[in-house]
Amino acid sequence: MADVLPRSEPGRLIVLERIPPAAWVLGVLLLAMPAFASNFVLYQIFGWSFILGMIALSLMVLAGYGGMVSLIQMTVAALAGYVVAILGTSGVPQISLGWPWWLHIPLAIVIAMLFGTLVGALAVRTEGIYTIMITLAIAAAFFYFTRQNYGIFNGYTGFNNVIPPRWFDIDWRQSVPFYYLTLACATLSYLAVVWIGRTPFGLALQGVRDNPRRMSALGFSVTAHRILAYTFASVIAAFGGILLVWQNAQVVPGTAGIPQVIDILVIAVVGGLRRPIGPFIGAFIYAILSVFSSDILHAIGMSGERFKLVVGLGFLAVVGFSPDGVLGLWDRYQARRETNRDALLGGRR
Repeated sequence: MADVLPRSEPGRLIVLERIPPAAWVLGVLLLAMPAFASNFVLYQIFGWSFILGMIALSLMVLAGYGGMVSLIQMTVAALAGYVVAILGTSGVPQISLGWPWWLHIPLAIVIAMLFGTLVGALAVRTEGIYTIMITLAIAAAFFYFTRQNYGIFNGYTGFNNVIPPRWFDIDWRQSVPFYYLTLACATLSYLAVVWIGRTPFGLALQGVRDNPRRMSALGFSVTAHRILAYTFASVIAAFGGILLVWQNAQVVPGTAGIPQVIDILVIAVVGGLRRPIGPFIGAFIYAILSVFSSDILHAIGMSGERFKLVVGLGFLAVVGFSPDGVLGLWDRYQARRETNRDALLGGRR
């Protein structure tokens, strides 16, 4: 457990302790980003990266802390978006109920959380490939159900014109406000995951990941810890899903399609599943490749529709060199530098 997150001293504010200087520099840079970045970069690259990072972060909680690889996180996110469209306002007034934001947004999070918890209660009774298959089957079933149901989910066309409410008289779909909204939600999600990983529950969950039989012998409920991990992860995924729907101003069955479900797994693995920052790194890499790979392919005479090929090759390259993703590559670089430095100091002595 110690290799994931170090144990903190009791009574200390563990989220803010020992923050490295690089983190402060990154925080200042992100806060100042609107001063020199274009609206496209703020909205389409960073906003999208923060949102995908949050959804992938929910997978990191399950896989990194709990040892459970789930393919249901994008489905949970899409469900939250659908509930916002159905209970709130959209371009389909025949179905949308038009409830106020302070009612339909919490309900969307709660419904998505309950759905994720229910799926978790089924999935935790399996392990390994069986967990992946049961969550993938539920994700596929949700996709086809929303596509074929017109009375509630409006079928293939879904809902359009789903926009965020105007809080403090601000249009949150504008690039700068939306950037700061997604940055704030991503930061809070990250801090929440760091905090939960160092609480007794988080440490016990990591113990369940490493040796469930021993944790059960010590009196811990392995099943309860795993289900609660799904509950916590579903809340993060629900927030990400609502932001994703607001960014696109629509939610359709393809929002929770199988390619999108797999993309979240790719993002989490490329960034690294051992630490909460990994999913955001993977999401940023994915956003960059998705946005610019079409131009690169056109420049070399290939169809821009094959951008998934670039994403796949990037995934294979990273995983081939490091099973722990980009963070694993960084750790190997740091370890090699430390070894070379020690060797150099030893030679001088």
